[in-house]
Amino acid sequence: MTETTVVDDRWAAFDRWGPYGLLLLATLISWTVADAFGMTTGERWAAGALIVVAVVVQVWWSRAARTRPGPSTAGAWQYAVRWAIGFALTWLNPLFAFYAVIGYFSAERLLPRRLRRAGLFATAVTMAGSQSGGLPPSGELGWVLFGGLLGANALLVLLFGHFADLEEARGRARLETIAELERANTALQQALDENAALHAQLLVQAREAGVADERRRLAAEIHDTLAQGLTGIIAQLQAVAAAPDPAVARTHTDRALALARHSLGEARRSVHNLSPAALADAGLPDALRKTVTEWSERTGVRAGFTVTGTAEPLHDEVAATLLRITQEALSNTARHAAAGRVGVTLSYMGDEITLDIRDDGKGFDPLTARRRTPTGGFGLDGMRARAERIAGSLTVEAEPGQGTAVSARVPLVRHDR
Repeated sequence: MTETTVVDDRWAAFDRWGPYGLLLLATLISWTVADAFGMTTGERWAAGALIVVAVVVQVWWSRAARTRPGPSTAGAWQYAVRWAIGFALTWLNPLFAFYAVIGYFSAERLLPRRLRRAGLFATAVTMAGSQSGGLPPSGELGWVLFGGLLGANALLVLLFGHFADLEEARGRARLETIAELERANTALQQALDENAALHAQLLVQAREAGVADERRRLAAEIHDTLAQGLTGIIAQLQAVAAAPDPAVARTHTDRALALARHSLGEARRSVHNLSPAALADAGLPDALRKTVTEWSERTGVRAGFTVTGTAEPLHDEVAATLLRITQEALSNTARHAAAGRVGVTLSYMGDEITLDIRDDGKGFDPLTARRRTPTGGFGLDGMRARAERIAGSLTVEAEPGQGTAVSARVPLVRHDR
């Protein structure tokens, strides 16, 4: 229960029982000193009748107020009738002002705003008459005293009315603040519910994206290992068929067997999501040097490998990505470039590592052509996707007749992270 509710409940109890208590108090005091104020028998009977009327009116209005709470036209009538009874009783005996004072307390809860000051002024008239010695004032001095007291009461009414307006404004502000907080809480709850639903949806999408990414990874692994290995085996077997010398044929056969064994190992590692075979027992520089050397021996193209900067142990995913990009770039060079020389450079540069593969082949126009394998493999798109998967980038510079340069730039993530 809030503080405002407690205060409202207390005022409701006062509005219900307060008039009875004040009327009883005023009756007892007035009846006790009736002789001192010279009340006649007729005035006593009139006062008694008004007291009965006041009780009946209060009982009736208490029941009606349950269905018509707050300031209203009915409340204004209640205030007017009660003021008239209080004024008449005070006229008969000034001490009945103890009952008439109820008008000061009930104006805010019974009268509409436009009638509130008038109702308070009417009550001030009754109170000034009581304080000046009774109504009507006697003599010129009595009227002067009544006027002064009425002015003082009117001033107090204005002050109390002003304070009441301020309190009412604060009450409205509190109610508006509470309503705004309730709306904000409702909106926040709706946002939380929407965020929960969105979070669940994102989890589903993340799982689906993970599955799709894993499929692409496996497809790229198969393309970069098995497909290239099978292509090399086919080339070696074709060389065997065309070789007139048994020794030369034997050499090509041994190379085909070596490629087959290597491809089988790569297939097993891809299934188990392990690093490339070349990285199993060596770091990235050694693995690249071995890859470039073997490629040069297999294709007959002069190829060199260079490392710049201080070599550092790399995270397995970074090393595997750079090795796969190198293998794909060399495979594309062997198929399409007709190059006489290839250079591979691995550069450690602070928080980044770059890989450059350059050849002096026939090149191509990057704006009108996309280098791809004859079977529709991954080519440049696959290399670019690999680099972007580890927050890197891949650029290609090529011109017809001027060779091709592939450059991959990725964050240097160390092995211990």
